[in-house]
Amino acid sequence: MKLKYLLPLGIFLLLVLLLGVGLTLDPREVPSPLIGKAAPEFSLPQLHQRDQQLSPKDLLGEVWLLNVWASWCVSCRAEHELVRELAATSTAAIIGLNYKDEVADAQRWLLRYGDPYRLSVSDIKGNTGIDWGVYGVPETFIMDKRGIIRHKQIGPITRESLEEKILPLLAQLEEEQP
Repeated sequence: MKLKYLLPLGIFLLLVLLLGVGLTLDPREVPSPLIGKAAPEFSLPQLHQRDQQLSPKDLLGEVWLLNVWASWCVSCRAEHELVRELAATSTAAIIGLNYKDEVADAQRWLLRYGDPYRLSVSDIKGNTGIDWGVYGVPETFIMDKRGIIRHKQIGPITRESLEEKILPLLAQLEEEQP
């Protein structure tokens, strides 16, 4: 008779424990299965020169960031000043991946808020974002000179993440041989 009540109570306590552990985790620290692997291939039209394409192969030999953004994204606006600041340091090439956005809206947004990107590409349907494991915008990936993903920032870049993670990693990667 006691087993009849102890089993559901035990299951309930286990679920409470798992929930408690889950609530202590930082959702921005979701490990990406792409870390340490080659950047997924794409060939997308450039936002400002629609007749020209960009592929990760075009960036081999240099450290670069892929910043996934959209004109409709409120958090992208929040991080944009830091992305502009990072671009001004010329630490690494910043490539924009305009995600599920209309070309004209994206172009107007960059004109209004400033364009920190070496160039942006358009992922209108979101297929490239899916290949890169994008959960939502903004997200930022850092690639080394061999085209290997070394870091993924989920959510907006913050002053803390810029100073404690992104800038030190970029400096380290710049010193490495390709």
